[in-house]
Amino acid sequence: MKAFIGTKNGAKIEGARRALAKYFDDVEIEGISVESEVSEQPVNSETLEGCRNRIKNLKLYCKENGIEADLYLAIESGMQNMFENWMITNIAIIEDNNGFQSVSTSPSFPLPQKYVETTKENGFSETMNTFFTRDEERRNKEGGIALLTHGEITRIDLTEEAFIMALTTYINGNEWK
Repeated sequence: MKAFIGTKNGAKIEGARRALAKYFDDVEIEGISVESEVSEQPVNSETLEGCRNRIKNLKLYCKENGIEADLYLAIESGMQNMFENWMITNIAIIEDNNGFQSVSTSPSFPLPQKYVETTKENGFSETMNTFFTRDEERRNKEGGIALLTHGEITRIDLTEEAFIMALTTYINGNEWK
């Protein structure tokens, strides 16, 4: 199984690899840096748009360079106004060579109202670094969620779960398509 993911972020690549390895043999995944064409900190519909753009740009890159794959993956993290609260959510997309696409999300976590504007302006990672740098032990090393959960869930975990959810349409055959 050969897959490409539209990022060079090691945590996202590892999360995708773990998800694919649960269902496919001999998984080979490579990260390619492609543009999301949305703001640095996507808000609401920009998150899905950015993820779709990464898939589009990844497939274009592969086509232009004569690279073939079984699956193309992208993941975008953004702020969503859901359930009358701001949440941080990852949106994942998997697309095959036939253009069949599956979209899913990771678990979401709340963003306190007092950090909403700062996060919109500077991004979630910068918000985490700004407010957690007082304690070097808790500095953002494994993603903001690792800080917030005191190491129980990492960015790799969230990425893995988002891709497992997207894989449900691939691993259950035509019954779920």
